[in-house]
Amino acid sequence: MISGKLYKASDLELAALNLAAKKRIYQYNHLEPGNPTEQAQLLAQIIDAPSGDAYVEPPFRADYGQNVHVGKRFYANYETIFLDIAPITIGDDAMFGPRVGLYTAGHPLVADIRNEHLEYGYPITIGNSVWLGGDVTVTPGVTIGDNVVIGAGSVVTKDIPSNVIAVGNPCHVLRTITAADHEKWAQQRKEYWEAMK
Repeated sequence: MISGKLYKASDLELAALNLAAKKRIYQYNHLEPGNPTEQAQLLAQIIDAPSGDAYVEPPFRADYGQNVHVGKRFYANYETIFLDIAPITIGDDAMFGPRVGLYTAGHPLVADIRNEHLEYGYPITIGNSVWLGGDVTVTPGVTIGDNVVIGAGSVVTKDIPSNVIAVGNPCHVLRTITAADHEKWAQQRKEYWEAMK
């Protein structure tokens, strides 16, 4: 399954793993709000979040969960979908808007082969300090570099380099994040903290 080669999606062992994940995810999605310790403990049983400070707003979905690896301070807004039949690796300080979908699963283009319930998966890798806007879709095999902003509604079908803003369907690089961007946001941050004094 995680090799990138065809496998049988209806395999009984995989179905059992998927059912176990669905039960844990159901429990997570129905926790009483306001108990971050219990949420963190249960999330750590679903995805690989070793720093203990990841947070995924319920509800979310995953095929298995065990193939999702997140770095420090990961945050995902409502209705995130991880189709993790292949590894999904996310760096530190990544933020997802609502309804982000990371889809490692793919299906043969030829109908008679696809109808045999054969599918494949390619990994998705997302770097550090990446912000995916709401309703972003990332397709199988994509790598997104560090310090990237992907605009809302984008469909990412090809790799995106570091330090850029990318948008669209299909997603393309709009521009580089510049020194002027850093200056603008540093000034706004300064004004905010001064107003908080």
